[in-house]
Amino acid sequence: MLSILDQMDYCDSIDPLSMRRLIQSFPDQVRDAAQRALSISLPRPGGVANIVITGLGGSAIGGDVVGTAVGQYLRVPLIVNRDYRLPGFISNLSMVFASSYSGNTEETLSAFQQAYDSGAFLVCFSSGGKLADAAQERRLPLIRLPGGFPPRAALGYSSIAMLGALQSLGLVPDQASALSETVEVLDSIAERIGPAVDESRNPAKSLARSLHGKIIAIYGSNGLLSPAAARWRGQIEENAKNLALHHLLPEMNHNELVGWECPESCLRSVAVVFLRDKEDYPQVQHRFELTRDIVKQAAGTVQEVWSEGKSLLARIFSVIYFGDYVSLYLSYLNGKDPVPVQVIERLKRELGRGAARDGNTNSHP
Repeated sequence: MLSILDQMDYCDSIDPLSMRRLIQSFPDQVRDAAQRALSISLPRPGGVANIVITGLGGSAIGGDVVGTAVGQYLRVPLIVNRDYRLPGFISNLSMVFASSYSGNTEETLSAFQQAYDSGAFLVCFSSGGKLADAAQERRLPLIRLPGGFPPRAALGYSSIAMLGALQSLGLVPDQASALSETVEVLDSIAERIGPAVDESRNPAKSLARSLHGKIIAIYGSNGLLSPAAARWRGQIEENAKNLALHHLLPEMNHNELVGWECPESCLRSVAVVFLRDKEDYPQVQHRFELTRDIVKQAAGTVQEVWSEGKSLLARIFSVIYFGDYVSLYLSYLNGKDPVPVQVIERLKRELGRGAARDGNTNSHP
C-alpha cells in the first residue's frame, strides 16, 4: 500500500499554502541570501564591547546559528536576547542587531527602543513593519529581508544577513567558502529526502513515521548543534502542531536524565531524537552513547541524526534542514496544515487588546 507521505495529492490537500515548496526551495534561499550578503555595507563603530542579537522565534534561531558558526572568530561576547528587556550592560559600546522578520514583534520593538536610548550601535533586520519604519525614521542601518514568507521559513535570509553584517563590519572573516559548501550540502540533502523520494528510501519520512503519535524529545550538544535542537523543537511544534521539547548535553545528564523513570506508563509515548556531530567534545560523544542506552529502555523510540559537511555553518544547517523536512512529513501524518499558527496569532491579538486597554505603549518605538 502506498504511504500517504508518497501521495502528493493528499499531502498538497493538507498543505494548500505549500510549506513543502518553501522547504524544498531552502537551498535556493540560502544561495540567494549569500549573494545578498555580499552587498551589505555598514559603517564601522569606533569600538565594540559586546554584541547582542535580540529577537524571537526564527529570528532568534538565526542569531543562534550565526553566533555558533562564527563565535570562534569573535573577540567580544555575543549573546542572543529573547525578551522585552536587554541586559543591563548595554551601552554606547554595544552593538545590537534587532531582528524581526515581520517587523512587528513586540518584544523586539521594546528591546530596540532600549538599545536606541542607550546609544548602542543598532542594525535592524526586517522585511518591513514597525521595526523598519522606526529604523528609517531614526536613520539607522536597515537590512531589508525579502517579504512574503512565514517568519520561520525565512531562516536562511535572516541568519545569513546577520552573518553578512558581521563580515561587513570586519568582525569575522570572509564566509564565502562556508556558504558555498552549505548550499552544496543542502542541495544533496534535498535530493535524498525530498517529497519525490519514496518513504522506503527516505530517512526523513521514515523518521517522521517513527515519531508519529508521540511527544518528541530532541537532545543535542551544548556546542555546535544547540541551535539545531531548538529549531527542531520549534518546527515540530509549529509545522506539525506536535508537542516537543529539547535539552542539551552535558547539562541534560545532570537533571533531565533522572526524569526518565516516571511516569512509566507515559514514557513509551515519548520519542527521542539525538542530534550528533563528529566534532562534539569526546566526553560528550561518550555521554551520548551512555544516555542513549539509558533512555531507550523507557522511550517509545530512539533515533539519531548526524550532521553533514566540513564547515560549522554547513553542519548546523544540514541538521536544521533534515529537521524541517521531518516536521513537514509529521504534519502530513498528523493531518495538520503546516503553515497556520492560529493559537499564536490569537495570543498576539489578546496581548494587543490588553495593551490598548491598559494604555501601555512602551513596547513600541
